Amino acid sequence: MNGIIWGRVVTGGLLAGLIMNIGEAISGAVFGSQMEAILDAHGLTFAMTPGWMVLYLVLGFVFGIVAIWVYASIRPRYGAGAKTAIIAAVMTWILGYLFPMFGYLAIGLTTISLVMVSAVWGLAEIVIGTLAGAWLYRE
Repeated sequence: MNGIIWGRVVTGGLLAGLIMNIGEAISGAVFGSQMEAILDAHGLTFAMTPGWMVLYLVLGFVFGIVAIWVYASIRPRYGAGAKTAIIAAVMTWILGYLFPMFGYLAIGLTTISLVMVSAVWGLAEIVIGTLAGAWLYRE
């Protein structure tokens, strides 16, 4: 083992990010009106301008790369395969998705029902994306 192969982390991460971005786009279409209603209740608005959309897509790809980096990092200890990819996905989901969602809940910017649905949705897209990206990662 010579360490992490960064080109494969990026390649797998881009695939993972693509899947996560598609999941987020679907999520926005399904839950967007609920999110807008919550923002309206607080006197806030958010317009998805082209600039924000590009930033959001780039961050989705970065998130995918991070998930595959976690996979590559724990792979020597847990072994290659789906189990390790799921562990990496859950770790990434907890730190990068679940904690922030509960932060929004704590300050009143969302509801518990939307957090729960979004958390399950997010976990599914992260697991699927990380499994796909890990499939591309080989040492």
